[in-house]
Amino acid sequence: MKAWIPLALLGLFLTGCQMMEPGPPPERIEVIDATEPRPDAEKPIERPAQPPGRIARQVAFPAAEYAALPKSGTAAITGRLSLNGAPGAGETISVAPVTTYSAEAAEHALAGQAVEPADPRAREYTHTTRTDGNGNFTLQGLPAGEFYVSGSVVNSRGQRQVILRQVSLRNGQRIEVNLSR
Repeated sequence: MKAWIPLALLGLFLTGCQMMEPGPPPERIEVIDATEPRPDAEKPIERPAQPPGRIARQVAFPAAEYAALPKSGTAAITGRLSLNGAPGAGETISVAPVTTYSAEAAEHALAGQAVEPADPRAREYTHTTRTDGNGNFTLQGLPAGEFYVSGSVVNSRGQRQVILRQVSLRNGQRIEVNLSR
């Protein structure tokens, strides 16, 4: 028998076992070193540290894809943000064009993960507003195209829950988008 096995068993016996509460799995916190050694260089690659709780984007900002998109137009979106019938009062609503870059963020948001902040160039194409006390919102001056409409509300467990819909807009069109669960 290996010498470390009895020590490990003794450690388990002395500390006892702890049952996990039923529910979602606990949040995994991982410390990532901001420097990684490069095999072809003597100096490590310097990467900026990510904001806490956010993951790095894998899709680079596609400048050419965004350059082809209009920033404004004559379409409008109205709607309401709510969770379990309760209005999302004073929350931010974002309307972002569907691109390879925004699709990555949307996929992670729906999985309950936050990505690092968007490139400032992408933010130039994102329209935002805040909901009123009843969770209602209106965004005007939107261009035609495919968009993600999203908002988030704090649920009963104190966690922020993202609600996202994909919509298609034509110039001059006014649509209603209810962000609710």
